[in-house]
Amino acid sequence: MTQQQHRELDAAGIGRFFADHYRSAGDTLFRLETLPGYDVTDDGPNWRLWQEGAAEPDPAWKEPWLDTLRREHRAGLRASRVRIFGKHLTDYERFECHFGYALNGPAGEEIGVLRAGEHAIPGDLIVQDFWLVNDAHVIVMRYDEAGRFLRGDLLDDDAAPRYVATRRAAQLAAEPFDTWWARHPELHRRSAAA
Repeated sequence: MTQQQHRELDAAGIGRFFADHYRSAGDTLFRLETLPGYDVTDDGPNWRLWQEGAAEPDPAWKEPWLDTLRREHRAGLRASRVRIFGKHLTDYERFECHFGYALNGPAGEEIGVLRAGEHAIPGDLIVQDFWLVNDAHVIVMRYDEAGRFLRGDLLDDDAAPRYVATRRAAQLAAEPFDTWWARHPELHRRSAAA
């Protein structure tokens, strides 16, 4: 078996890759998320706001992303993700639900949830963070122990079939986020703050 080859990409390089390969009607972008927390600057003030008990994210930070999702959805691009949670959600995962997924879904992103102890998580999944572009290009996301982004590894295209199989299995097993979220009011901000 040959060693998998890759090209390293920084955040800007990933953005350029998406701009070049995810731009036309019918293009697809899939994300598998697995970490209990991420240390990312693109949350802007929203992580702090959520920790302080805010009911909604800062619109100056969130609305441009929602506008992008709406515009891409109208243009026929399809963004989807599956989020794998542990049995007990971390504060960061609850933040993602409140200020991320609950807003991204209505803007056009298709989001599924697999939660340990609640859903049957397929045993043959490649359980690592990655992007899959048009079922042809894989970018494996690399983070340090604190969830800080290190780089993306753009794999050779012959690696794609294994990641496509993971996407299919994860999406088939996942529960739609909005259905799952509605079943778990104990995780919602109003319940947690009460």
